[in-house]
Amino acid sequence: MTELGRRLARPLAAAPRIGRFERLPKWLNLVPMVAQWCWLGIGYRSLTLPSALNPGITAGGLVGEGKSEYFRAMGPLAKAATAPYISCKKFAECDVQGLAAGLRDAGLAYPVVAKPEIGWCGFGVRRIDDDAGLADYLDRFPEGEDFILQRYLDEPGEAGLFYTREPGQSHGELFAILLRAFPSVVGNGVDDIGTLAWRDIRARRGMHDSHHASSFDPRYIPAKGEQVRVATVASTRVGGGYEDGARLRTAALAEKVDEIARDMGDFHVGRFDVRYATPAALAAGEFTIMEVNGAGSEAVHAWDPRYGISDVYRIVFAKQRMLFRLAAMARARGNAPVSGWRLASLFLRQRRLLRTYPPSN
Repeated sequence: MTELGRRLARPLAAAPRIGRFERLPKWLNLVPMVAQWCWLGIGYRSLTLPSALNPGITAGGLVGEGKSEYFRAMGPLAKAATAPYISCKKFAECDVQGLAAGLRDAGLAYPVVAKPEIGWCGFGVRRIDDDAGLADYLDRFPEGEDFILQRYLDEPGEAGLFYTREPGQSHGELFAILLRAFPSVVGNGVDDIGTLAWRDIRARRGMHDSHHASSFDPRYIPAKGEQVRVATVASTRVGGGYEDGARLRTAALAEKVDEIARDMGDFHVGRFDVRYATPAALAAGEFTIMEVNGAGSEAVHAWDPRYGISDVYRIVFAKQRMLFRLAAMARARGNAPVSGWRLASLFLRQRRLLRTYPPSN
C-alpha cells in the first residue's frame, strides 16, 4: 500500500473524545490568544492590522462580514465549486410563497439550508425540508436582516480548508485541514435517541444549548449499531468534534484550493468550509463549498483531542503571527486596516444579532 493509501485507510474519528483544551472555559483559553494579539498589534503598530487582508470583504473577514460577500467575489471556477443559493431579506411583505418561487427559479428544491448572512459557529443555521419549515424560520428571523437559502449538501464528510497567499504572489498554499465530526449516537436497539444523546458527552451539548433545537425525534429507537446524526451543524457548540486532517493533504487538493482562491481576486487568508463524499475524494480535490470565512477564521484544527494544551497554543500562536505578517505586507501595498471603533462596532453588532436568530437544528 502506498503512503497516501495508508493515510486514507485510517478511519476518521466518528465521535472524538473531548480534549483538555476543549474542557477549559472559553474565556480562559482566549486569554493567552488575546495577550499575543495585543503584543503583535503593538509590534506592528495596529491592533486591527489583519483587517487589511482580503480587500473587498468587510474588515477583511475578521468579524461582521456577510457570507454572500465571498460568493460575489467568486469567478466562474469558484462558483462552479460552490453550492447554489439565493439571498433573502426579512421584511414585512416577505412570504413563504415568494421565497419558494425564488428557490424554484434558482433550480433549488427542498431540503435547503437557511443561514444568516452575518453568523458564527452555526448560530441560526437550520435545515429546512418544506414550506412549513421555511415559514417557521421566516417568522423567527429578525426583521430587516439578510439570510441565505442554499442547497443542502448530504455528503457525509465536512472539512475546513485553511488557505494563505502572500500579497503580490500568484500562488498560495493549503495552510491546514480541519475535519469535523457531527454529533451523533449509535443505537443499541433498546434506548431511544433522547436517552442515548443524554449519555453522550458531545451529543448532550446540543441538548443544553438554548440556541439549538434538536433535529431528531427523541422517541425514536435506533437499531443496534445504527448511527444517527443529531445536528445539522458540526460546531463544538452543539457537540461536534474537530480533527487535524493534515494526513489528507495532497498536491491535487492543494492545487484545487489554490485555483479557487485565486479565482476570488485579492483573497489572501481564509477558510473554505466544504462537504465531501469520502476522505479519498477530498484528497483528490473533490468537494463542494458551503461557505467561506476570512481573516477571522480560527485555527480550530488545533482542537484535535490528540493535542495537549501547549500544542494548541503553539499552533494558534503560529497562525496569529502569520496573520499579522501577511497583513503587514498588505498594508505596505496600500490596504489600510479598519479603525478600532469600526471593528468594535462590527463585533458588537454580530454578537447582538446572534441572540436574535432562530435556533439551529
